[in-house]
Order: sequence, then structure tokens, then C-alpha cells
Amino acid sequence: MGQVSASSSIAVAADPQRALEAIADYEKVRPRILSAHYRDYKVVEGGQGAGTVAEWTLQATEKRSRNIHAVVSVSDSIVTERDSNSTLVNTWTVTPDGTGSRVTLRTSWKGAGGIAGIFEGIFAPLGLKKIQAEVLANLQRELS
Repeated sequence: MGQVSASSSIAVAADPQRALEAIADYEKVRPRILSAHYRDYKVVEGGQGAGTVAEWTLQATEKRSRNIHAVVSVSDSIVTERDSNSTLVNTWTVTPDGTGSRVTLRTSWKGAGGIAGIFEGIFAPLGLKKIQAEVLANLQRELS
């Protein structure tokens, strides 16, 4: 099993604190920025920042979906979502960028072994980057 990851970044017209607050707002902002690949999104506990628990189904392809039970932690400029159902981790990192911010979304997990793992390591990041780009573009619009 190898580590599989995908990472995408975007510049947003908001200072780092405002961008971080938007990313960590699972009640209002998150439902508005998710792409059509996300189904059955709901907040289970909290809703703002650390301690939030949210659930959704990520429909990565027509045949591949993953039920996520995300537990949220926040540290300085990073929001981390750890899936209790798997090894999947989403890491949102916010850094200053001119008068705004740069937001990077990285998703990683332990991939399958053998031949299946080789294909997963090649193709999964490509599809996931497209999904990340949609979510980040929606965040960019939300913060403009």
C-alpha cells in the first residue's frame, strides 16, 4: 500500500483569517462550495471549526463513492478533516498571498496494494484534482 495524494491551490481575494474562517464554516459556507460530486452532506456535531463532525458521500466517479465521516481539527492556518471510516485526510492550508490568500487543498490516503494500487496511484489523483479545482473555484467565488 502506497500513499496516494492530490493537491490543488487557488488564490482568493480574502485575508488569511477570513479565508480560514470560511473553510472552517461547515454550516453555511461548506454546503455552498461543494461540487456536485458531494452528496448527503450534513453536520453531525458543531459546525464551526475544531471539533466539528460532518458526513458526506464523495462520488468520485460513476462507480466509485466513499462515505466520509470527517472529524475536524484546526491549527494556526490549517484545517484538517480526518475520515473515521478510512485513512483519507483532507488538509486545507491558508497562506498570505499579496493582498489576499492562497488556499491549498490536499487529500491523501493509503492506497491499495498490487496492480490495483498502481492504477489508483496514477488515476485517482487526476480525478480528485478536478473535484478539488471545482470546490476551490467555488470558495474563490464565495470570498470575492
